[in-house]
Amino acid sequence: MAAALVYAHDGGARVLFSSRPGSYDTDSLIEFLGELYVELDGEKVTLIWDGLTSHRSRAMRAFLARQRHWLVVERLPAYAPELNPVELLWGNLKAGELANLCVDTVGEMEQAANQGIARMQGESELALSFLRHTGLSL
Repeated sequence: MAAALVYAHDGGARVLFSSRPGSYDTDSLIEFLGELYVELDGEKVTLIWDGLTSHRSRAMRAFLARQRHWLVVERLPAYAPELNPVELLWGNLKAGELANLCVDTVGEMEQAANQGIARMQGESELALSFLRHTGLSL
């Protein structure tokens, strides 16, 4: 699963979400950023990113260098999940729909996760609270 919290200067917020089999790596994250570009209609974006290995790979750095016309990357300090609003999104999901979940298949877990993401997508104030909680501002 990959998620992006999108904050607008007018006070709006959106949760964008993607799910795929397996784990995300550099190539799949580049694909996710491409989808983000299309979803946001090429609007300028500042991406706040942690130090995940795929975020720092040579291929990712080359991709990001070609995206400077719409994408600015700000890196979080090492070991600072409290500054990452997306960590709060995952925490909310784990405390809600995924709390004490006991399922037989990955598909059932994905369905519960999708319900949680849909809930958060319908609550822009919740997405804004994740940003406020970090102490960061637009």
